[in-house]
Amino acid sequence: MATSTKKATYAHNPLQSGVAASERTLLDRIRQLVAIESPSDDKKAVDRCVDAVVEMAAKVGGRARRHRQRAFGDVLELRFGFAEKGNRELAPLMLLGHLDTVWPLGTLTSMPFRIAKGRAWGPGVLDMKAGVAMGLMAVEILREFDALQRPVIFLLNGDEEVGSTVSRAITEKLARECAAVFVLEPAQGPKGAYKTARKGVGGYTVRVTGVAAHAGVDFERGHSAIAELAWQLEKVRGFTELDRGLTVNAGVIRGGTRTNVIAAEAEAEIDVRVAQGKDAARIEKKFRSLRVRDRGCVLHVEGGMNRPPMERSRGTVALFRRAATLAAQIGFELGEASTGGGSDGNFTAAMGVPTLDGMGAVGEGAHASHESVVLESLIPRTALLAEMIRAT
Repeated sequence: MATSTKKATYAHNPLQSGVAASERTLLDRIRQLVAIESPSDDKKAVDRCVDAVVEMAAKVGGRARRHRQRAFGDVLELRFGFAEKGNRELAPLMLLGHLDTVWPLGTLTSMPFRIAKGRAWGPGVLDMKAGVAMGLMAVEILREFDALQRPVIFLLNGDEEVGSTVSRAITEKLARECAAVFVLEPAQGPKGAYKTARKGVGGYTVRVTGVAAHAGVDFERGHSAIAELAWQLEKVRGFTELDRGLTVNAGVIRGGTRTNVIAAEAEAEIDVRVAQGKDAARIEKKFRSLRVRDRGCVLHVEGGMNRPPMERSRGTVALFRRAATLAAQIGFELGEASTGGGSDGNFTAAMGVPTLDGMGAVGEGAHASHESVVLESLIPRTALLAEMIRAT
């Protein structure tokens, strides 16, 4: 299994035994959150999930502030431990996550929340409603045992799955106050590695306007936007540098109207991933330097980098080593991994704030119909999160 727990350890550690004793509450919270569908493009739906978390957090002693939004769900800022005298002089710790999912309303009909085969299943259970419930539980146990030694800001965004365009400024502003950031996104792979590096993510649209003509009668008068785009995409394909972790992928192409018409319009949507911050500027320069081959066409390039890379920094490595030591004391081996996907942790890491990612649930199938969380991992992983908050 993903995690092997030494149950005997719990008897000698109040935090771990407290988490183990609260397993039913943890599962109930996960169930409640999954039952509130919250697609990124439905503000009212995301706000209903925000309402539920506010209610849960109030029972744990959290003070809630809603950053009201118009187009997306409200950004929820929860504060714990700021009133305690011993904590006032310490920089807070940030727990970071999101409440929006990729799943449209009605998905629960075909993917209901259920517990079977040692897993909890349902839309958004892994990415990342289990992580939200784990964060609340970790803070609750720490408060119960008077072990919350540093203030905690628990920030939950409502537009992460669509680029965090609204929430990014809030995330960065609050992160500047914090000593470290723990991102409660899913752990990496079946062994549940923590993530110490993520690629930066960008998106470009290459759009060509040509000249339409009859493909049989006036072929030579036409200037094909499709032909020009194809030439451009072959050039763009050469931007990939695998040895540097830089990849460029044309994932969507549109163009033309009929087979007997020289296409006047064509465009491609292109995904870009970079492992190093300095490559973001390089790839931007390359896209902006594209020029048409057929001068009868006009080329437009739009977009850019959305998330900077989360590079493996000294501060992040120090956090991971501490986590690995604590995990061994709990009774399991914690691995380290990098990933090509981005999270809101990319923003905080790029600011120089020590950031450790993948501290949520272990499972598989994020964004897929088999999305699920390994139940056996929930208690030791939540205990590890609580220990990390206490020890940081």
